[in-house]
Amino acid sequence: MPPLPSVSTEVRLASRPDGTLSPSQFRLARVALPACGENQVLVRNQSMAVSAVMRELMDDVDYLPFPAFQVDQPLWGPAIGTVVAGEADGIAPGDLVTHRLGWRDYALLGAAEVDKVQPDALPEPHYHLSNGPTAWLGMAHVAKVRAGDVVFVSGAAGAVGSLAGQIATLLGAARVIGSAGSKAKVDYLVRELGYDAAFDYHDGPVLDHLRALAPDGISVFFDLVGGEQFEAAVQTARPQARFAVAGGLATQLGDALRGRPRLDVMTAIAKDLLIRPFALTYGRQAFREWPERFGQWLREGRIVYPSTVIDGGIEQAPQALIDLVAGRHRGNVTVTLS
Repeated sequence: MPPLPSVSTEVRLASRPDGTLSPSQFRLARVALPACGENQVLVRNQSMAVSAVMRELMDDVDYLPFPAFQVDQPLWGPAIGTVVAGEADGIAPGDLVTHRLGWRDYALLGAAEVDKVQPDALPEPHYHLSNGPTAWLGMAHVAKVRAGDVVFVSGAAGAVGSLAGQIATLLGAARVIGSAGSKAKVDYLVRELGYDAAFDYHDGPVLDHLRALAPDGISVFFDLVGGEQFEAAVQTARPQARFAVAGGLATQLGDALRGRPRLDVMTAIAKDLLIRPFALTYGRQAFREWPERFGQWLREGRIVYPSTVIDGGIEQAPQALIDLVAGRHRGNVTVTLS
């Protein structure tokens, strides 16, 4: 391996956003390369992922299953890289690992903080940063999609939704409907990802779209948005429909009060709806199951991996998140660091 540098670059939270996200909320910092202690490894990051929840973590929130970012501290998130120093419980230099300390060139981690992956399990290293585990957990384990289901996915063109709809089809759903924020994304869902139908949620009431596209109602709702889309799903749900609630983009990326869904409790009771919010933090089995299934479907040509890969190093990471929040990307978004 080439000699290690003496310093590493990391992205820190310069200030908490007050409205629209801008480059001023980020700061690049050069820090001394950390030395490995006992049972620690140093990882040179190759790619890191950005996701909408990172915008929410930039606020001083305490309701998520993980801590908010702190001012003047480095951001963090999913990353993949190669171990370049140290050794920890069978993890040694040359191993490819995933972990949660992205937003930096080099990461110092303990044995429990890294997961070793097989380099040839998926076509490219950044495939290991897909949001497939969330999509798989929600469709297979929470909603338990089965043959004949009519499935509605909100936020369907994003990192999770773009895989969730395909998974529903592969599990036997009879019809899969998606929502997105532009005509281009709607066309993308139908023409490239195999959605049976899709609509732009800006184009009239969501309830009208769902009633037209699912006249007999939906039996599964995979929610990544909340707000009006959640409310419309309740109204169009069949009796005993299953809701897998994985996100709230309407509050993360828009007006917090307007995006907060109102639950029509009496309708939910009358229909005996199963509404289950879930977090990947508590569904670790999805991490174990997904890579093998994902790899098999890719080899068989049965699934498409929608992704945006941004080259140029860690300096590009802040703009990648800004653009994602603004809706300029679709699918999984990763930044190539080395």
